[in-house]
Amino acid sequence: MRRPTISDLAKEADVSIATVNRILGGSASVKGTTVQRVQAAAERIGFYGAGAIEDRLRKSVPKYRLGFLLQQSSRELYQLFGKKIVEACHARRDEVVDPVIDFVDLLTPENIAGRLKALGANCDAVAVIAADHPVIAQAIRELREKGKPVIAYITDQSARERAAYVGADNWKMGRTAAWLISQMTHGPGRIAVFIGNHRYQCQDVADASFRSYVREHAPHLTIEDSRPTHEEPNEAYRMVKELLATTDDLTGILIVGGGISGVLRALREIPQERRRSIRLVCRDIGPETRIGLSEGMITAALCHPLEQTSAVLVQTMIETITQGASGSTIQRTIAFEIVTPENI
Repeated sequence: MRRPTISDLAKEADVSIATVNRILGGSASVKGTTVQRVQAAAERIGFYGAGAIEDRLRKSVPKYRLGFLLQQSSRELYQLFGKKIVEACHARRDEVVDPVIDFVDLLTPENIAGRLKALGANCDAVAVIAADHPVIAQAIRELREKGKPVIAYITDQSARERAAYVGADNWKMGRTAAWLISQMTHGPGRIAVFIGNHRYQCQDVADASFRSYVREHAPHLTIEDSRPTHEEPNEAYRMVKELLATTDDLTGILIVGGGISGVLRALREIPQERRRSIRLVCRDIGPETRIGLSEGMITAALCHPLEQTSAVLVQTMIETITQGASGSTIQRTIAFEIVTPENI
């Protein structure tokens, strides 16, 4: 095939040949949006100088270094979060975004606060998933005072100085989980609720709204006190095993924190007939959740749409940098998805 020429590229991008030459030469000013259009055209037709155009684009647009403090590097779900965030950063066309993904395995407030401040020292803005704690709030204040906005991701923070929250409406999530379980059970029964930690706002709000719905619409169901798994599958496994051994009327399980693999492991060890009588609802979807859904053990997973949530997160972080401290917190609520065994 004939190699595309500068003339072909100019025609494809609807610009003049002189404009293409200026971009390739890098010696004159060309609007960033025009460079983007020419780069996209170069990629479409396989123009030999696409690399030079991309380099020019990188030199003509704003550049940001964004930090993301996620949890538990051993959990595939958080690895998936990190992957989608990197994709969202690289998909930006109006800016060059350098993502810095960090995982924290020791979930003490002091360790998270220290890691947050260290990440903020080398980034323009930081997003964090963490339990709500005064020590973490103080780290958010210190970063704000240094001009480094902190965005709460997935679960909100009570610190007034946080710049934004990006995540689901957890009140609706909890009530939706209650609606699902109550609609799929018949007669009285017992429901167990597992959370990761009482200080995760997203989990605590979902827990409260779950109970609110049951009190209002399904008073025949009894909800157990919430049990913290501390985000550990082995702890979830132990508690579910104990619950199954001491209760014969268990009809539903809600798990809004980590540990779904432990819950599934315990359920696989009981007779199939009993397992079928228990409705299990969890939040977010990773490899373990997909397996549980495919086996029909999970009734539904209430999930963040990761591509959309990641894109909104990156956009919001850039806005907090460019707009500066406004004194008000940006709230970006992402509609969650309901995944069942039939639409996975």
